[in-house]
Parts: sequence; structure tokens; C-alpha cells
Amino acid sequence: MVVRLTYFSTSADKVEKMRKVYTEEAMPVVRSQKGNLDCKLLEPVNNSDQFISMTVWDNQQDADAYQSTGVYKKLVDRVREFFNGDPILKVYHIESVMEHA
Repeated sequence: MVVRLTYFSTSADKVEKMRKVYTEEAMPVVRSQKGNLDCKLLEPVNNSDQFISMTVWDNQQDADAYQSTGVYKKLVDRVREFFNGDPILKVYHIESVMEHA
């Protein structure tokens, strides 16, 4: 599995509108992409921390397709007006670990 984390900051007066656009517009698009397993908006407990958009993908090929087809860029551009600065994307692999009895 692959997890894509996009870190971004927003000002307090933009949080409600950003949350609405993310949940009503971005999430349905991401969840409809081939191989998407989950899409969540992680909200900071501490106001000085960043928000994180988390998407989980079945495999690297599906995550790459999401990036290369321009869907990711289109969604980021849709919510960019709420950002304080440029977002930062980080990608991680999740390896399955089998527990031994």
C-alpha cells in the first residue's frame, strides 16, 4: 500500500470553507480513483500544526496514476486559495507485517 500525505497550513478564518470544499468536492473525486482505499483530512489539535490530506492507495501504480493524470494537481489547485504557502507532499509505503504466534 502507498500513503500520500499533503501537509498545508491555513488561517483560522478559512478553516470552515476549506473543510467544506475538501469533504464535498475533493474527497469524492479521490475516492472514485482506481485503487484508492481511503481519503481523510487530518486536522491539527494544536493550532500551530499543519493540516494533512491523507490518501491511501492499493499500490504504487494507482498512486502514480493519480499523480500523473493531473487529478491531484487539479484538486490542490481547487483548495489552494485556503493555503498559507505551498503544500508539501510526502509519500510512504506500508509494508504488511505478519504477526507470528
